[in-house]
Amino acid sequence: MTSFISENEEEYELESRMALTAAVMADKSRSRMLSALMDGRAWTATELSAVADVSASTASAHLARLCEQRFVISLAQGRHRYFRLASTEIAQLLERLMGVAWASSTTRKIATPLSLRHARTCYDHLAGEIAVMLFDTLISRQWITAEGDALTPLGQDKLAEIGIETGAGVSRRKLSCGCLDWSERRYHTGGVLGAALLTYFEQQRWITTTAGSRQVTFTPLGIRKLQLHFGITALR
Repeated sequence: MTSFISENEEEYELESRMALTAAVMADKSRSRMLSALMDGRAWTATELSAVADVSASTASAHLARLCEQRFVISLAQGRHRYFRLASTEIAQLLERLMGVAWASSTTRKIATPLSLRHARTCYDHLAGEIAVMLFDTLISRQWITAEGDALTPLGQDKLAEIGIETGAGVSRRKLSCGCLDWSERRYHTGGVLGAALLTYFEQQRWITTTAGSRQVTFTPLGIRKLQLHFGITALR
């Protein structure tokens, strides 16, 4: 009897936590803040209040709630305080929720802007059409496994030849994984590999980003290099 009660209590506790987690995203202002933070940068409370179109005091209350539920962490830098997503798991949750939100629209009037659909950031890795094509290319060339959940020895060697270091074995995070792209309904590359690719593209100036936006633009150099190294030519 005691065991039965204990199991029920644990189940009730889990259900309560699920409800609290869902409630965090149920507010439109907090959703706007979380969407903005999907660009992977750290934002100030003032910047996030502007994104959510709320007062500074209201933004502070929302951010306190997000920190309490571990969706967001606060970082102090001198006199300034910044906020960013707490983990890649939170980013993945938000990306999947965006896909569910789009799919559940009965009118289908919600459309991703073409610029964002083409290429954007998904927290610390690349998303959109180009990212999906890149994921497919890595699989077809057998640089990652067919499931996209591991980097092959061939892939590690080929990426190293390009200059992309994944730091295999350094992080406890999964080296490679498929992240469902909410606008394309297919997978793009997440995990350590996805982050390494985005970092390399930025360092080599293959891409540029827009402040306050998840939009990614490939430079003329990036277009040439993407075709040279990955055979991807379908670029606008």
